[in-house]
Amino acid sequence: KEFIVEGINEAGLAAGLFYFAGYGQYAKFDSTLSAKTLADLQVVPWLLTQCSTIDEVKVAIAQMRIVSLDPKVASTVHWRISQPDGRQVVLEILDGGVPHFYENEVGVITNSPGFPWQVTNLNNYINLQPGSTPEHPFGPLEMKNLGHGSGLLGLPGDFTPPSRFVRAAFFQLTAAQQPTAEESAVQAFHLLNNFDIPAGTELPWGQAPADMPSATQFTVASDTHNRMLYYRTMYNSNIRCINLKSIDFDKVKYHAHALDNLKKQPI
Repeated sequence: KEFIVEGINEAGLAAGLFYFAGYGQYAKFDSTLSAKTLADLQVVPWLLTQCSTIDEVKVAIAQMRIVSLDPKVASTVHWRISQPDGRQVVLEILDGGVPHFYENEVGVITNSPGFPWQVTNLNNYINLQPGSTPEHPFGPLEMKNLGHGSGLLGLPGDFTPPSRFVRAAFFQLTAAQQPTAEESAVQAFHLLNNFDIPAGTELPWGQAPADMPSATQFTVASDTHNRMLYYRTMYNSNIRCINLKSIDFDKVKYHAHALDNLKKQPI
């Protein structure tokens, strides 16, 4: 509960972290530079308490050193950062501690490999398009659609980060624009339903725990303009919302609540 992995501040700046195993490379901890050192799990709350815009984030990060919370843990993370006007960036720490910011025009992030590779990989799916492919002859055969959506035939359906990146990019880019922010958030959850990872797919045969319904523990949709944070969990798929504008942060001290008081789906 000491670490914030996803959040919005009063300026509408939002940030979240994602695993980036095998590709990030932090600075080594130096006790003489501790005053300007952050552990990776501290970055989201630090940014949200220091910055109001992405440009301010870039200036602030350039003055800090990001290290691993535990040097024995090899896994690293990267971050997505957005502001209310729709601008988004991805931050990756590479080359022994050098911050790299990438403008995220696709609006998607998953895990490894790095963000530039993920965008380049989209070129492998240049054939994909919404709707259905026109029926046409295939030699002596007349080829017909077996159902709607044949234009996306070949869209990768596995749960690896590159495949999820491709799938998320096409689902987002083809989604209809909704008239309100709340309807947009609801639509976002419909898109994100496609990325719930069944726990049984991540573990060997017969080793999936019965009390863990999904490997996706929680899902969040952020309304940065209205400062609304929507979420659901693996135990309760009902969408819940925190209205940050209703909270007086000058009077409320830091406190934590469990995502689910009762780990059971209301029916």
